[in-house]
Amino acid sequence: MVQIERLADLKPVHQRQAAALALWRWRAPVLGFALDADWGVDPYVLESLFRLAAEPAGEQSNHAYGQAIAELCTAPLFASEVDPDTVQLVQLETIGGLLVFGELLDKPALDEVERVVETSSGLANYLDGLVEGSFYSHPSEEAHRQYLANLADPTSSEGYFASRNFAVESACHGALRAFPDSEGLLDSSTGRELLALCEDFGEELVATMWWLRTTGH
Repeated sequence: MVQIERLADLKPVHQRQAAALALWRWRAPVLGFALDADWGVDPYVLESLFRLAAEPAGEQSNHAYGQAIAELCTAPLFASEVDPDTVQLVQLETIGGLLVFGELLDKPALDEVERVVETSSGLANYLDGLVEGSFYSHPSEEAHRQYLANLADPTSSEGYFASRNFAVESACHGALRAFPDSEGLLDSSTGRELLALCEDFGEELVATMWWLRTTGH
């Protein structure tokens, strides 16, 4: 509920940027692992979608995003059934978020923004569940426990990645309130700082996904 209220308080252009930042947090997990060859998905198309989402809102960037989505949707992935492992599920869910982002460009609405943002929080919760259910101790288990203990609300039942995602999301939404309407995230120092914040979180996710794959979860 708090997340939805924060989004509703943002201007539509900043809601779009909030969705782009939510996707950017999962850019490294998607591109840091090889895509299944049978999917036929071009990683360069995915990379272009992440970058186009971070560009200023406008007819030109929206059109380019739509073209990239059209190219993506020609992949065999969209005409086949997939039984994904952990890494592939994250990739597929994030690709789904990129598709929803395309929908909100055609028909800007808070519902679509929420769907994209909730994809990020849902995946963070998913990884927390896998870590907590593993037979192995996470390499950063003590650091994660200390992070949770230092939170303002130590009674929260959220896991480490869900809490980190919320913290990054809150920082992004707070900064977007004062962000120029005409600028893209890649065009200003503030925007690049927000992207870097999301990238740092993404690298943490990649490390844990490698650990999950190595331990055979």
